[in-house]
Amino acid sequence: MLANAPLTPRALYQDVAERLRQQIFARELEPGSWIDEQRLAADYGISRTPLREALKVLAAEGLVTMKVRRGAYVTEMSVDDVTQIYHLLGLLESDAAATLARSGSDEQIKRLRALHDKLEKQVRQRDAFFTTNEQFHLALLELSGNRWLQQTVQDLRKVMKLNRHHSLFRQGRIAESLAEHRELMQAIEDHDPAAAERLMRQHFDNGLAAAVPR
Repeated sequence: MLANAPLTPRALYQDVAERLRQQIFARELEPGSWIDEQRLAADYGISRTPLREALKVLAAEGLVTMKVRRGAYVTEMSVDDVTQIYHLLGLLESDAAATLARSGSDEQIKRLRALHDKLEKQVRQRDAFFTTNEQFHLALLELSGNRWLQQTVQDLRKVMKLNRHHSLFRQGRIAESLAEHRELMQAIEDHDPAAAERLMRQHFDNGLAAAVPR
């Protein structure tokens, strides 16, 4: 259990926030579930003060919802939440893709190509594909050179991990996503910003269709 891992010497509430974050991502704390502060404090061997500070951090990230006189709950994503976040991610990451296609160096694009090639090899390894897919998107943001855009997208992607219907869970979606990445990578290598922007927007539109149950 993640709850039994030793804490590091940095600010205690930061370690507690990271541990809670990982428990939420691992579904040890399910979306919509009440967070039992007394039990967690006992599990962690800490007082409730750093736990409450950690919950404030996660509430600011959108991972936890604080309810008056009811305590803290793991945020549960509605269809509207998922739709709105996919829309924002599509806007922001398509801008990053266009920027990299327009002005990315050969070395930068080569780095992104290496991650894409890794995805090609992991098409039948879902968990590994998930990890590399996130690395690809975050690398693209980093290489585009806008740290504010990068920070915003990282926060949105944290919240997206709460979605019960991850887009890549749908049968056949990994292969579709890889094909979309392939076209996007080609547009970036061709230094075609309009195509890169369009293809990234389409990638998120298709991801939303897969993530939101009909």
